[in-house]
Amino acid sequence: MKRRRFVKTISSAGLGLMAARVPLFGSGSPSEKVVVCVMGLNGRGTVLAKTFAKTPNAEVAAVCDVDSTVLAKAAATVSQAQGKSVKSLADFRRALDDKSIDALVIAPPDHWHAPAAILAMSAGKHVYLEKPCGHNAREGELLVEAQRKHGRVVQMGTQQRSAPRSMEVVQAVREGLIGKPYQARAWYANTRGTIGRGKPAPVPGNLDYELWQGPAPHTPYHDNVIHYNWHWFRRWGTGEIANNGTHEIDVCRWALGVDRCTRVTSTGGRYHFDDDWEFPDTQEAAFEFPGGKTIIWEGQSCNGLATYGRSRGTAILGTTGSVVMDRDGYVVYDLKNTVVKQNLATQAGDGLNISSDDDMTRLHIENFVAAIRTGAALRQPIEEGARSVLLCHLGNIAQWTGRALRVDPATGHIQGDDAAMAYWQREYAPGWTPTV
Repeated sequence: MKRRRFVKTISSAGLGLMAARVPLFGSGSPSEKVVVCVMGLNGRGTVLAKTFAKTPNAEVAAVCDVDSTVLAKAAATVSQAQGKSVKSLADFRRALDDKSIDALVIAPPDHWHAPAAILAMSAGKHVYLEKPCGHNAREGELLVEAQRKHGRVVQMGTQQRSAPRSMEVVQAVREGLIGKPYQARAWYANTRGTIGRGKPAPVPGNLDYELWQGPAPHTPYHDNVIHYNWHWFRRWGTGEIANNGTHEIDVCRWALGVDRCTRVTSTGGRYHFDDDWEFPDTQEAAFEFPGGKTIIWEGQSCNGLATYGRSRGTAILGTTGSVVMDRDGYVVYDLKNTVVKQNLATQAGDGLNISSDDDMTRLHIENFVAAIRTGAALRQPIEEGARSVLLCHLGNIAQWTGRALRVDPATGHIQGDDAAMAYWQREYAPGWTPTV
């Protein structure tokens, strides 16, 4: 199959928001079920597929992966969960040609997220897109343009937007729970090991490495990349700030009610191991916003020292108190550090579980299905999600350049620094440049 490209057109302003609020069902699917194909199954993708299989008014028709071993295992797992067999596809583009499929669920490595989503929208499919929504800042812009042009439902998979306790406390913060909120701190602490120095090796027989690389400039196979360590290579991944930081930075922006920032700084480095890891394992990035509000991201990839007893979370500081929150709920403090209110899950979850098989995922997927079937408002539409992911990309750029970035709050673009703006987009493999 030839690789597809798009004809660039100008999208009409505002269409995306209107399209997300009217019923978009009309693919001819039986029983008004939202029929999906899930792409990328090693971990999170299989969780998404099982959840869709159990979601009312949804059905998994196909699963897709470039690793035949992963594909076979996931297909069996999802078929059992659904009580109905699913198709196994090696190339997700086969699903785009299938008119019975309404949506593509995208959970492969980061370099695939935006190109696959844009292809899906151009084929008339709705999209459930795992974070981060793009490998670089330009891809976020293209996703928003594509959604507006094609009028599809596009939900980013930052599932805490659908967590009832998080929704409750964010609304309370906006209503004055802690006075005027002015600063939010996000953190993630893990104790990851070294990825070593990769060596050239034969491509495993079960892996279509050419298709795995897809839009990224191709390079010979090395033995320390697939299936997880690609996160730490700039060719395919986006580092810890976009890997896990997307979730918490998004919560910060949501709670503070801020949009695009005006200034970004970052400090940190690769301190723990001398290996192929290309991002900082320790980073502190600060984002300043109009109105005197600030977000601070603290990433610890190789030192699991917890903050407030949590491996990951968010603290919102206000003029009359503070909130500490994570996926298990929240605690409200007054200015003397006295707990004045809390709402926590009976049993704490594992914040370091990379598959995140949780109730928030179910609720987020139910919201996506409802948006397609009934026009319900999305909890994390791509325009909102892309603005949070942009902060992660800007944090990386500030780290790479080693200087403060001035940002236009109207566009998100870096001002007066051509060298920094050179990181705004990437080079693609021939034939794979995404356009709208």
